[in-house]
Amino acid sequence: MKIQILTIFPELCQAVCDTSILGRARRSGAVEIEALDLRRWATDKHRTTDDEPYGGGPGMVMKIAPIHAALKDLGGELEGDLGGERGEGTRVVLMSPQGARFDQRMAERLSEVEHLVLLCGHYEGVDQRVADHLVDEEISIGDYVLTNGVLAACVVTDAVVRLLPGVLGDADSAVEESFSTGLLDYPHYTRPETFEGWRVPEVLLSGNHAAIARWRREEALRITAERRPDLLDFLQNLEIGRSPKINKRRATPYENTPPESQALDKHK
Repeated sequence: MKIQILTIFPELCQAVCDTSILGRARRSGAVEIEALDLRRWATDKHRTTDDEPYGGGPGMVMKIAPIHAALKDLGGELEGDLGGERGEGTRVVLMSPQGARFDQRMAERLSEVEHLVLLCGHYEGVDQRVADHLVDEEISIGDYVLTNGVLAACVVTDAVVRLLPGVLGDADSAVEESFSTGLLDYPHYTRPETFEGWRVPEVLLSGNHAAIARWRREEALRITAERRPDLLDFLQNLEIGRSPKINKRRATPYENTPPESQALDKHK
């Protein structure tokens, strides 16, 4: 897979993409990640990528011309006229507050793309003709404002790359994490068994794998019901475990999610 992040602040991607799982994935050849400076495609002597908005108002708006030129060079330009189909294997995504809410299902879908271009907005916004004619979709990572879109692009990159084959050391890790099952994750413990009087649950020390699996499922359901009950509304058409406490159905999280829902923030 190849991921190209198009931004006026490519240096912000460097530490994220060279560290931990992303860094190992790049070095192993599982993914190619490239942060590109949009100013390379600006044609004036100052390499200008933004201008004042038509109609007046605060802030600056990113220009369409450098973006169009960049996508043309990167193979992300639409074939034929601007309303045609994009070249096979390439998907262009605009990071935008107006985009669809990013979630695990979306990460899974994007992980199957051969060539992913993440276009980062900055300043007051991006010329609307970019969203209308040059990209395949718009994505938002949550209902809050960031300084620039490259931060959101790094989040999407991390979520997508960890799903690629061979990236995680344990193949089951990506399957069992929060949101991959539609639920929040169950609690995790490690040595020592007792610390300051706080003990690890006995079931985890029992060696009874069926009991441990049942406990983990019930804990995931309990935590999700307490902290993110909205997720349970999307668990459709699939009975989850045999817990007598909750018997919900499974579907894609955030499908028809109300605007007031909070953005996901997974801490590992």
